Amino acid sequence: MKRNYKRLLLSAGIVVLATAIWSFDDDLFQISKNLDVFASLYKEVNINYVDDINSAKMIKTGADAMLDGLDPYTEFVPESEIEDYKLHYVSTQYGGIGTSIFVRNGGVYVSEVFEGFPAQKADIRPGDQILKINGIDLNSKNNDDVSLLLKGSKGAEIKLLIKRDNNAPIEKDLVRDEIKQPNVSYYGMVDGNMGYIKLDRFLENSGDEVTNALTELKKNNPNGIILDLRSNGGGILQEAVKIVNLFVPKGVEVVSQRGKIKEKNFTYNTTNVPMAPDMPLVVLVNSHSASASEIVAGSLQDLDRAVIIGQRSFGKGLVQQTFSLPYNSLVKITIAKYYVPSGRCIQALDYTHRKDDGSVVKVADSLLHEFKTKDGRSVYDGSGIYPDIFVKQERFASVTQSILSKLLIFDYATLYREKHAKLPDPRTFTLSDADYNDFVKFLSDKNYSYSSPTEKLLTQLKTEATKEKQFDQVQTEFNNLQAKLLESKKNDLQIHKDEIKQLLENEISSRYYYEKGRYLANFKYDTELAQAIKTMQDKTQLDAILKGEGSYKVIGKPVLAAVSTKKAADTTNNSDDQ
Repeated sequence: MKRNYKRLLLSAGIVVLATAIWSFDDDLFQISKNLDVFASLYKEVNINYVDDINSAKMIKTGADAMLDGLDPYTEFVPESEIEDYKLHYVSTQYGGIGTSIFVRNGGVYVSEVFEGFPAQKADIRPGDQILKINGIDLNSKNNDDVSLLLKGSKGAEIKLLIKRDNNAPIEKDLVRDEIKQPNVSYYGMVDGNMGYIKLDRFLENSGDEVTNALTELKKNNPNGIILDLRSNGGGILQEAVKIVNLFVPKGVEVVSQRGKIKEKNFTYNTTNVPMAPDMPLVVLVNSHSASASEIVAGSLQDLDRAVIIGQRSFGKGLVQQTFSLPYNSLVKITIAKYYVPSGRCIQALDYTHRKDDGSVVKVADSLLHEFKTKDGRSVYDGSGIYPDIFVKQERFASVTQSILSKLLIFDYATLYREKHAKLPDPRTFTLSDADYNDFVKFLSDKNYSYSSPTEKLLTQLKTEATKEKQFDQVQTEFNNLQAKLLESKKNDLQIHKDEIKQLLENEISSRYYYEKGRYLANFKYDTELAQAIKTMQDKTQLDAILKGEGSYKVIGKPVLAAVSTKKAADTTNNSDDQ
């Protein structure tokens, strides 16, 4: 009996092994077959196509199309794009003059100047038009062309021909320097004696930069720290772990990654003694906070260490790794999903199960699962990080969006800088009524046409009424309403004066105090920052959130069909108000 049982097990094992070998051989055959087909297709097209073929471009197009069906983060990077890839994903360091530029009506203009670098030292300003670089005319050049001309090795000379307003062109002789964009774009003290750190990205040394900022802020004995991750698209996972480690003890799990290859599965724990283990902490997020930002926010929430304030984050729970390919190219591949300490993965879009048309859908609320934080609060997977305190994001009015997108606020700030040699502290600077009226006058001959939401609805009404052949019956009323709306639009610049002034003050402050000026000017309007300060000043509320008392016991519970919309909207802390 035992011998027959052993024979049975051995036979089963042989079958399983044979099946595995057959499957492996079949995979290798399919790979070899498809590569052979691809190579033959490429060869025949390259040889026989009626016109000359750009081989590199065709291969790049083919690779992009092949990877496009997976997810947006898996991508092929040819040798020609390696430097741009490193700048975007790895390091912010390059040789240049310290400006950003944009193309407008065929001309190249400076949009931003970075403090402390050659362009600023040479008094190049936002709004300046760059006519030539080293004698090369920039007419009809695109952003990429101009960026290549501006960049170069440190210490190399560069000559710019600049035109400012209606003045005669002037030459500027500069020497390129090593340009390093910091990950921490600003830190300082804000109201309530709170320390504030704005982290823009998680590239190389971001952990060290946050550490240095925290070290400086601690000298002021702050009552709490506000870590601003709004619109931070992420970066290097290990840098996120370092930042979490500043606030939680050694040996605590921060995040784990899991995929189909077991050797690439890994759990990241804190390894150092924290700098601020007990200091009150708030993390600000919004819908553009993604990836490493969500690791920091999610782990600190799961560990009941920080209060998260803002809007629901993006929902990117995927981990990428780069692999070298022949001829100095590489491929970045999604190898795993990451999981914050409660065990939840916050990936919002399901790239595996696409619709028939190839579109991607969000994970359904009915498929979301409940997880528990360290002290028992309920959190949910599959839809980003939901904040402990939701702050509705205000939307600019149509008129504001129009004058902003048409660069009219940018243009007025350029004129303002020409007329005013100095500006008060951005924290106290307020645009006067006289200056605002001057701005309105500046707009008088500018085209910033726009349609208000009501006008769009009225247009839809006309379209539908025309389809149903009923427009003639309501045309008089339609024309009267349209006339009233046009008359009302004349007052939009005054109705929305406060938000327009906010943008003007922000842009004008940057002309004198650079990026730092933008932050300082905007602090007085920042509702999420105000909520963060208010929350940390209210120790009772702060403790209630972290302990999960009352309505704070459940964070971001999915609103299912059985729950009415009105009831969901009334439960501020338990519903998605986006």
